[in-house]
Amino acid sequence: MQAQNTRDHLLEVGLRLIHSRGYASTGMKEILDEAQVPKGSFYHYFPSKEAYANEVLKLYAQGEGERGERMLRDRKIAPLKRLHRYFEELIRVYGPTAEVTGCMLGNLTLELADHSDSTQALLQESFSTWQAILAEVLREAMERGDLPRSTKPEELAGFLLNSYEGALLRSKADRSVKPLETFLHYSFDVLLQQGR
Repeated sequence: MQAQNTRDHLLEVGLRLIHSRGYASTGMKEILDEAQVPKGSFYHYFPSKEAYANEVLKLYAQGEGERGERMLRDRKIAPLKRLHRYFEELIRVYGPTAEVTGCMLGNLTLELADHSDSTQALLQESFSTWQAILAEVLREAMERGDLPRSTKPEELAGFLLNSYEGALLRSKADRSVKPLETFLHYSFDVLLQQGR
């Protein structure tokens, strides 16, 4: 395996294991065994497990950014319809019936944000980027007249993002899709319909 391929392979293994099991429950031995990489090679690329987890988190955020680009930038579809489809896909991919449940950003926020400044900063940046992408779609809806001119896109995007993350967390606790269905209903059938 070439150097870059080894690093990328380790990150892909970490993405799968840490997302499905969590940071604390994923041991270095599991990562090394799954990747079939010696310990020395791991530490050649990553000075610590925390630094490794941060790189895994960046890879996850990059993948989710690409999903957002693909689904939210398609101007052939009305902005609020795009946004609704986007959240429906996230629920399908990360909801209680998915192979791996939960958003990695949310999961690692609960697990690491209070204990690691570098991870907390990365989580904050990832959520801010995500919120900005959602705000752009809401701004477009405003410009089309689909939302009132008084709408504050950044704040509304933050509210939607926070509501989704909370509903996803609750759906894990309840082992039910109902909190996510409630999120979709109140966000799109009530909140975003008002003022139209």
